[in-house]
Amino acid sequence: MTETQTKPISLDIIQIMDMIPHRYPFLLVDRITECVPMQYSKGYKNLSANEMFFNGHFPNNPIMPGVLQIEALAQAAAPIILSMEQYKGKLALFAGVDSVRFKNIVRPGDKFEMEVTLTKVKGPIAKCSGKGFVDGKLCIEAEITIALK
Repeated sequence: MTETQTKPISLDIIQIMDMIPHRYPFLLVDRITECVPMQYSKGYKNLSANEMFFNGHFPNNPIMPGVLQIEALAQAAAPIILSMEQYKGKLALFAGVDSVRFKNIVRPGDKFEMEVTLTKVKGPIAKCSGKGFVDGKLCIEAEITIALK
């Protein structure tokens, strides 16, 4: 590890809620398993059949909505920046998404695993590349923009 690298951290649900304001039903990250500030994060959301959105999307064929997969990636991106001392207490707002591709369906009972890499920071704007997987299969990839307030 070079001097500029930071030791990976992990965050449980309480630590995540201390960092971002989201709460059920819109908290879409259960755990950050690995995060190197200003580099990348890895985390997951365990999906239960009891998730509110499965009732209507779709009856008898439940699928996690793509927009919620994107939101989950944005939430998993926040600790990459907010774990740095100079950004603690800031609000990370989902500001945009580009190049989204959905590859596979996410269903109840799945462990939706996320990997997000910071690609650029310019002032209060951060760009990240995110991917979501179930059982090692790519389900979504997207470029996420985060604005810090």
